[in-house]
Amino acid sequence: METGIWWTAPAESESGRLVMVTGRKDVDKFRSNPRFSIRIEVTWKYEGDADGMPDKATSELMEKAQEALQSTFAKDPVAVLTGIYTGDGSRDWVFYATSTHIFGRKLNETLADFPLLPLTVYCENDPGWEEYDEMAAAEIKLD
Repeated sequence: METGIWWTAPAESESGRLVMVTGRKDVDKFRSNPRFSIRIEVTWKYEGDADGMPDKATSELMEKAQEALQSTFAKDPVAVLTGIYTGDGSRDWVFYATSTHIFGRKLNETLADFPLLPLTVYCENDPGWEEYDEMAAAEIKLD
């Protein structure tokens, strides 16, 4: 993953299935910048195994796509990946961005050499980073 401090914890989907939640801790420089007020969720639906997790080939392609996106946004920080949810037949990447237009262009440019991926994109204004706070509550803190 890109530089950053990450944690992973199990959670439960609305249907009661396992979802692995991975969150980024070191987001203060982005969160304190009011330009990062747009939450963008990129979703990849897949046929899951009995536990709702992706098969090995799908998982590897997801990792390659994620690494490519993280590399792109590390070079041109118009968005930051803050959370990843995997399970119950879906991988969701949550970004906070400065512009939906620039994010969309960068997403398409970055994934142009990949096979056509089954992605959907949802955008919402979230200047208070409410989704991030909700996700961060899933972190298991060890004393």
